[in-house]
Amino acid sequence: MKVKEPVITIDGASGTGKGVVSQLLAKQLGWKLLDSGALYRVLALAAQKHGVALENEPALKVLAEFLDVQFIATEMGRPPKILLEGQDVTDTIRTEKMGNAASKVGALPEVRTALLSRQRAFREAPGLVTDGRDMGTVVFPDAELKIFLTASPEERANRRHNQLKEKGINVNLGDLILELKERDQRDRERAVAPLKPAEDAICIDTDKLTIDQVVERIMSEVRKIFPSLHTVKE
Repeated sequence: MKVKEPVITIDGASGTGKGVVSQLLAKQLGWKLLDSGALYRVLALAAQKHGVALENEPALKVLAEFLDVQFIATEMGRPPKILLEGQDVTDTIRTEKMGNAASKVGALPEVRTALLSRQRAFREAPGLVTDGRDMGTVVFPDAELKIFLTASPEERANRRHNQLKEKGINVNLGDLILELKERDQRDRERAVAPLKPAEDAICIDTDKLTIDQVVERIMSEVRKIFPSLHTVKE
């Protein structure tokens, strides 16, 4: 029987810091990285590139199964570099157009099933760090370490507000809080893969923690599971 490579899942709602945390962990461990939330955007872009209609479920299923995508951890505070068929599409997939297209393809059952298999294919040596909303509950239920990050809607809205201000975008903080609460409710109550911690997940409240403190908290758990593991930093 083939031994499966180790996986660390980082789940949580938007704004809990799971993206940056997973990047730093992957870099520190020298492991592979999977930004699961970006996959649907990448698939939508691949469909556009290959002339596949967003309603063509059979063709999208095949495209999803063989999606040539890579995630490369970058410097702290920056999203991972995303390569589609060797081409950097990091910024291209973040447009409103790709977001809307991703929402359409993500609603197709066969596409979701195909991408489930594609996500599991990222499990390669020496190991995988992945972030999302259902990584520990649905995609990698056998992961060696499952982390679920939480933070209050107010704190998460503040973080988002500051990020947007740095980009010169002015938004109402109260509106952000309301949007986050509504999104949380939708994610928790959806029929397929609702947002919730796995039964064996370690929950970490990030409200009063820095990114580095969260990473070190997770690394302390990593060392318990893999006592002989040497990190890249070491």
